[in-house]
Formats: sequence, C-alpha cells, structure tokens
Amino acid sequence: MTIEERVSKGIMEAMKAKDTIRLEVLRNIKKVILEAKSVAGAPEHLEDADCVKMIQKLAKQGTDAADIYKQQNREDLYTHEMAQVAILNEFLPKQLTEEELTTALRAIIERVGATSMKEMGKVMGVATKELAGVADGKLVSAKVKELLG
Repeated sequence: MTIEERVSKGIMEAMKAKDTIRLEVLRNIKKVILEAKSVAGAPEHLEDADCVKMIQKLAKQGTDAADIYKQQNREDLYTHEMAQVAILNEFLPKQLTEEELTTALRAIIERVGATSMKEMGKVMGVATKELAGVADGKLVSAKVKELLG
C-alpha cells in the first residue's frame, strides 16, 4: 500500500473514530500531495520517496513551530504540535541510531577514500543520497566532521 493510499484510508478511519488531530494531519498530508500532483508536468501518481520528502518537510515545520511554542511557554500549543508531528512520523522511515549512522558513514568514507576535511564534500554528496530519509542532514554533517576531523 502506497503512502497516498495509507493516508486516504487513515482519513476514513480518523473520521469514523472522530480523532480530530489525526484527521487534521492526514488531510494536511493529502493536501500537500494533491498540490504536488497538480503542478504542471507532475506525474499522476507520486512515488513514496517523494511523499516521504513532503512529510519530512511537514514534520520539520511542526517541530520548529513546537520549539517556538516551548520558548514562549505555550505548553498547550506545544503539546498539540508535537502530537501532530508524532502522527507524521508514522509515515516516515525509521531513523538510524547514532551507532548505525556512524557505521554507515565510516563505510561511505572508506568507499570514497576520504582522509581529510578537504574531502567532506565528496562524502556528503554520497551520504545525503544514501541516507536520505533515514538520517537528518545536520546529524550526518556533524558526524562526518567528527569522523574526518
């Protein structure tokens, strides 16, 4: 079942269960997917990888908003935003642990033949492609600096 199909099915289930937060999040995902499909030249069906990128963007926006609410002592809005992010995360691939990330990056560094910080660009180019969706770009960058430094 594709992400798009899971979202549509989830909307129906959320409506039946009267789960307003889940319904709001799923409708937002569906809206973003429909907007992407309506762009001129866009394919009729989006790949799951494209949907994952869109959902990651929504989750990042939600997390950033939650951080702002936390700073402003708006616990009610923070809690609501984090509940939405939790639902978005259900549609995203499992993130790598720090140990798994380190192992993957060591393998990439070895394969590319990087030995110094000067070659960080080569490593990051490969790492961002291979680890897309399963590791945050900032974490990847920090870990590569640590391993090459």
